[in-house]
Amino acid sequence: MPTSANLPRALPDGTALRLLRADDSAALTRAYLRNRAHLAPWEPVRSEDYFTPAGQRSVVLGQLGQYGAGTGFPLVLSDGAEILARINLSGIARGPFQSASLGYWVDGEYTGRGIAQAMLQHVVELARDRLQLHRLEAGTLLHNAASQAVLARAGFERIGVAPRYLKIAGDWQDHVLFQRILHD
Repeated sequence: MPTSANLPRALPDGTALRLLRADDSAALTRAYLRNRAHLAPWEPVRSEDYFTPAGQRSVVLGQLGQYGAGTGFPLVLSDGAEILARINLSGIARGPFQSASLGYWVDGEYTGRGIAQAMLQHVVELARDRLQLHRLEAGTLLHNAASQAVLARAGFERIGVAPRYLKIAGDWQDHVLFQRILHD
């Protein structure tokens, strides 16, 4: 199982980055309901069940299962009982690859405050120092300039465009791919 050492971490606005917990389903439901319209252009089409405590409990248990297997590292940004952001490492591969995919979102009310940048900084350190990964990758929609700027400021380099990479908002959409090499 990957380590959760050095978590939670304090971030801007008195928030804390911490490992996802089994009891987070209600808070995640509230966060997704608050941000449904904000996140819809950037995410897959979700079933109505996704926006319920039972749906979120299923997601949480699946991600905690990946954490236990060492293939995922699900984190939340919390402010008391509320979740304001998510950042996840998924598809953690070992052997000669030592890599993971990165995904994140920030509550619409909290964008533009440096939260995504601070989360990325901590996750890069976690991936390099604790998980001993060599590389992180991330993808954004072609028109997601804000996320591309966050990734660039966090030291990610653009490596190309993947046509029809993911089905987002109901359509197969092209993505700009980024990577960050963590070790020389």
